Amino acid sequence: MLKLRHLLLSAALIMSAGHVSAKTLRIATDSGAKGSPSGDAIEKWASLIEEGADGIKTRVFYQNQLGGQEEVFDQHIAGDVQLMLNWPMTSYDKRIAVIYTPYMFTSWEEAMEAYKPGGWLNAALDGIYTENGLKFFGAWPEGFNGVATKGKYALTVEEARALKVRVPPVFPFGETLSAMGYQTAAIDWGEVFTSIQTGVVDGDAANVIFYDYEYFRDTLDNYVRSRQQFITGVLSMNLEVWESLDAKTQNVIQEAALEVMTEQFEKARQADQDIVDKWEALGKTYVVLEGDKLGEMARLVRETVWPQMRNEVGEDVFAIIEANASAF
Repeated sequence: MLKLRHLLLSAALIMSAGHVSAKTLRIATDSGAKGSPSGDAIEKWASLIEEGADGIKTRVFYQNQLGGQEEVFDQHIAGDVQLMLNWPMTSYDKRIAVIYTPYMFTSWEEAMEAYKPGGWLNAALDGIYTENGLKFFGAWPEGFNGVATKGKYALTVEEARALKVRVPPVFPFGETLSAMGYQTAAIDWGEVFTSIQTGVVDGDAANVIFYDYEYFRDTLDNYVRSRQQFITGVLSMNLEVWESLDAKTQNVIQEAALEVMTEQFEKARQADQDIVDKWEALGKTYVVLEGDKLGEMARLVRETVWPQMRNEVGEDVFAIIEANASAF
């Protein structure tokens, strides 16, 4: 099955050569419609590339226009989608899951230090992406995630057992929420609204509050900022396509990516708070897990999930996380 998948991807790469020879680069995001922050980000990236690179044209694709999250990442690996702002899939390399390590840090300052150019986590991800045929430009941060639910919410493991929540089909989201006490269902992003509306799940447990406000505010009542993961997208390019370009074009693409990322680093924290204010203005509940409750939850999740993380990403990579993670 895996061999067949690789053959199909190779065929897709051959067919995609026409896009590159025609100097048209396809830029996609797997999460975010036109007009969303991520949609605006890839539009800006595309515009900067066209302004600076001679003869390069771009085509922009938003969530679900080229398929679900895993399908689009497949196309990115294959080279059919040359540039992406993606929330990485771990099906190709479990080490990519380091980006989702639960309770790796709990403050914006720590996260920014880790993800900035030259930061310890940035450097680790760069090597992993290269080995998977992708050029890693850097992080596009959104903030700390939480659990959004309807009807009731949970602040303890015991309370969480009464709730079933959606998680992405990506390790270790399900493992993390299970350790926090929740029942979980792995559901692709494109099916989340229907799943909540029909009662398949009681809420969404992977995202920063923006997505729950933007897409589910008519259905969900509560948001607990449990801060289990710091959510960030990644700007990347198919490595084979990158290496086929001349140095001048490469520089334009990389500088454009850096501008998009720098802008997001500067405004992400305030943008997140603005959504919190809008959420509360609707009369909805917003709770931040902190103090002893945060420490207790973080230690429990680390005890349960970190050994699994070590097995998946390898001792060398996980040693970097342990050396730099927040203390509890």
